[in-house]
Amino acid sequence: MAMPFLHAFGVAVLAAALLAGAAKLQALRETAYPPPPLDEDTLYVTSLTGAYRALAADAYWVRAIQYYGGAKRRLAANALAPEPPPMIAAIDSGEYRELYPMLDVTTSLDPHFNIAYRFGAIFLAEPYPGGPGRPDLAIKLLEKGIRERPEKWEYMQDIGFVHYWYRQDYRAAADWFDKAAHVAGAPWWLKSLAATTLIQGGDRQSSRTMWQAIRQSAELEWLRKDAERHLVQLGALDQIDALQAAVDRFMAQSGTTPDNWQPVAEALRWRRVPVDPAGTPYEIAPGGRVHLSQRSPLAPLPAEPQKIGGSRPPS
Repeated sequence: MAMPFLHAFGVAVLAAALLAGAAKLQALRETAYPPPPLDEDTLYVTSLTGAYRALAADAYWVRAIQYYGGAKRRLAANALAPEPPPMIAAIDSGEYRELYPMLDVTTSLDPHFNIAYRFGAIFLAEPYPGGPGRPDLAIKLLEKGIRERPEKWEYMQDIGFVHYWYRQDYRAAADWFDKAAHVAGAPWWLKSLAATTLIQGGDRQSSRTMWQAIRQSAELEWLRKDAERHLVQLGALDQIDALQAAVDRFMAQSGTTPDNWQPVAEALRWRRVPVDPAGTPYEIAPGGRVHLSQRSPLAPLPAEPQKIGGSRPPS
């Protein structure tokens, strides 16, 4: 009995080593040569069977992470360039064009690939330049996961979250939170979240409550850290509000409109220029509007949620 086990164990170790080596080689290759269109190899990899499909899914997932991270780094290097509108920039730049096809292939090879669905949806929904700014594709990927695993309330929660945060469609968000709440094993707070979202819509405090709940229930460390990052971003929005109030008072008293912090700091006797939670100085735009620097690790800040009954972008 020991020999078959040792043989199987050896095969598994070899496969893992090959996968790790392939990932490193792929990273080096894609540094020198852009990845080819997925159509060239999609038919081949999706024809694999058995354990080979799982191995191929892992490789494609690694490739998707490298692709996303590479695009994000390239765009971060150009952070000082004028920022185009999110949807136009994401489509025209081509930086993230292959991300959804890669995630689609990954989850077709392994329909139970939990991380690929949940992390992939976050990657897709992130506003440009931090991601492609495609909440529609994030929802499409998660709905694919629900078809494969209808017991995964987490996917329904995540769809509600995409509607809430990235589309500001609070009624759709409440519907998905309610669907998730009725799945066996779902946490109790989803019912409260569905009711609150339906009645109140969005505001910063409800967003903070949501991210705190996600942080507490996160199965994966990366998801927990992402929730913590969003909580820090909400703190930055609070700081911007307070700083804007100070600048408004300065303009009312001085009759001038500052385009930097020096006159404001001197008038208010501040010892230093205000910085965001990541340590990057806030900036004042023409017209005296306080905003987060594009150099900040927290950029871009998410769109502010709004109350139901207020102006809402089309879903």
